[in-house]
Amino acid sequence: MSFTIRPFDASRDRAAALTFIDGSQAYEHAFEPNRRLDGEVAAEWYGVLRERVAAGRGRIFVAERDGRAIGWGIVIVELHPLYVVSDEREAPFIIELFVEESARGQGVGHALIAACEAEARRLGFRRIMIGVLVRNDRAAGIYASAGYEPYQIELTKRL
Repeated sequence: MSFTIRPFDASRDRAAALTFIDGSQAYEHAFEPNRRLDGEVAAEWYGVLRERVAAGRGRIFVAERDGRAIGWGIVIVELHPLYVVSDEREAPFIIELFVEESARGQGVGHALIAACEAEARRLGFRRIMIGVLVRNDRAAGIYASAGYEPYQIELTKRL
């Protein structure tokens, strides 16, 4: 099953983007119950993502098969705190990665990661970051197989 990776087109891809956000929320909710599942989250987060892409020299990539969007990846440049050395303070970060269930296991996620990495290289960066929930074993495995390794772990405690 072949697919292509292309730039996001807001006029064409908005509906798919909302579906991807809802799908990501539902997928992550299975192991992280703080994920919102209400009808407004997709539209709200879509607006925030578009702002972050515009403000953070970002790009959105869409995976497409037979003219239909099946996944997306979003990379933005973020600024780390002052305690990080100046030449690594700015870093590209993949803030969204989602592939429809029917297309998983076919290399779509790896291709979206590669598109984000190519964008980071184009911008002159030598490092890129991505986050993953600790209980998201599938995504963690995909990221590890793409060469990503742990950088920072955040801890939480329910009170």
